[in-house]
Amino acid sequence: MKAISFAQISDKLARMMIRPFARALRSTLLFGLLAPALVAQIPAYTPDTEIHPDHSVTFHYKDDTATSVLLGLEGISKPVPMSRDASGIWTYTTKPLAPEIYGYHFEVDGQPRLDLANVNITPNLVNLSNLITIPGDAPQLWDDTDVPHGTLHHHHYTTSTAVGLPRNDNDYYVYTPPGYNPAAKQPYPVLYLLHGWSDGAVGWSAVGQANYIFDNLLAQGKIKPMVVVMPFGYGDLSFVHSGFGIWRDPVPVAHNTALFTQTLLTEVMPRIESEYNVSKDREGRAIAGLSMGGLESLSTGLTHTEKFAWIGGFSSAIHNLDYPTQMATLNPKSANLRLLWIACGTEDTLIVPNRKFVDFLKAKNLPVTQIETPGLHVWMVWRDNLAHFAPLLFQNPPQQLAQTK
Repeated sequence: MKAISFAQISDKLARMMIRPFARALRSTLLFGLLAPALVAQIPAYTPDTEIHPDHSVTFHYKDDTATSVLLGLEGISKPVPMSRDASGIWTYTTKPLAPEIYGYHFEVDGQPRLDLANVNITPNLVNLSNLITIPGDAPQLWDDTDVPHGTLHHHHYTTSTAVGLPRNDNDYYVYTPPGYNPAAKQPYPVLYLLHGWSDGAVGWSAVGQANYIFDNLLAQGKIKPMVVVMPFGYGDLSFVHSGFGIWRDPVPVAHNTALFTQTLLTEVMPRIESEYNVSKDREGRAIAGLSMGGLESLSTGLTHTEKFAWIGGFSSAIHNLDYPTQMATLNPKSANLRLLWIACGTEDTLIVPNRKFVDFLKAKNLPVTQIETPGLHVWMVWRDNLAHFAPLLFQNPPQQLAQTK
């Protein structure tokens, strides 16, 4: 059976310019950050995936030599077995799926494989997957709709703080809202939006569709125009290169978080404030993130309340955060927060650490908005978090959401 490497896939995507993150995929491969199994040779043919009228999906995978093929589908807790027909095509049909963007991949005799009939691939530094969109009866917040669109800018710079990056090249994305005026008398409020472990700076736009979420919320009059900064979230690149097991050791977790905080405060923020017309006041600054980015946003925000008045954490990886020590002096008067918003999916393994952290904050009389919604550690939860968090920002007084238990 003819095989093709991920490098060949990347080159093909880049030549075709299928998606804006094809270049990010190529960079990922050059950095050598992919799990060894993902670099393996993969079958070159997969029949098209079918989306049925009831929004169920039939996935296909062609390999007549495989003895076992599983489908890994975002939102399902573990891969499900596929069935093989006489021609060697493996299939699985889902139940009707809610309108969403779903990541998926195949596991063939224990090895991860992509769907090569689908060019939509996540630009992840560890685990590649395909993306499939289940449309709704009406446009969803993350859809590219017929509304005024903001602009997504990509910047590179040479870091002197973050370590392990090839040629010390760091990057960040900036979303400016429709009609952004660099000479406006009133600076724009700014949200620093942080990605999770294994993603890069492109994660929130390429997979999270954050720019479309902001476009649509603005068109609906639900948020204030704001600049959104999405930085590369590693203080030490070895933190992702070492594999997921590194999360079991609190020392490298703390090291990566501390270096990232320093990079954000001393390199990224000064560049943003010189390149864009954004607020330099804490009342006009927010920080939020998902998973690793949630850890970084809560750690950075709550230890630098002189810089951020609005803080959010989505499914935050705070299980190794020594907050009793780091935040021992935290108190509501000196923090003077406008919003502290902590959300997590109820099926997420991080729900217990997040509840414990909320209890810690409440014991210190910090006003905290606690949100719990159904869901695993997945993008469906985080897109929904962003859609509900963003309208609360930079309001006077801040809007409130009821706690969900």
